[in-house]
Amino acid sequence: MAKSAKILPALAWGVAVNGRSYGAKDYLVALGVALGCAAFATTGEESESSRNGARGATSGVAAWGPAYGVALMLAYLAVDGFTSALQDELFRGRYRTENVYNQMLWVNAFSAAGACAWMTLWDASMGAAIGFVRRHPAAFADCVALSLASTCGQLCILYTIREFGAVLFATIMTTRQVLSILLSNAIYARAMTSRRWLGAALVFASLQSKALDF
Repeated sequence: MAKSAKILPALAWGVAVNGRSYGAKDYLVALGVALGCAAFATTGEESESSRNGARGATSGVAAWGPAYGVALMLAYLAVDGFTSALQDELFRGRYRTENVYNQMLWVNAFSAAGACAWMTLWDASMGAAIGFVRRHPAAFADCVALSLASTCGQLCILYTIREFGAVLFATIMTTRQVLSILLSNAIYARAMTSRRWLGAALVFASLQSKALDF
């Protein structure tokens, strides 16, 4: 449900980082997409199983209370929105570069260095990770496949941000949730509840109004 609100911080960071201004209609469309996706994602078998899994996964931090989860959710939305806005600024504002490969190289290099430093110096899990791959060599091929898929995904993300901006990218990622669940329902012949139909209608009506400038 939190991921459904990605478009809202994207608008806020667009104003703060990119110096853009948005009209009331842009905020209304963003709110309609967020509410529609939230209604869609919190209804049905998938959402119920996710809630059950989340209750089991968070038992270890139950002492922190709901505030811990809310803080993590807000931090995720803030950092994710800032990342897209900063990438947009690097492409269009500060440096006006057209090369997405340089950005991918340096971002991933620093991410890898940070992850290695954390796993080596903080929680000492680097040895355990290497040992796991040695015990299960097939896992290395899975890691390579995931890395290649992630690379292709990053290329699509950066090209979208460069050509169309961070707000449209957030809209695409938000709408993807509805499309993926619709596809899942079609493939596995799951029934759609009335609340899901209402959520999907709200999402696509909001997007259509933006597309037609109506």
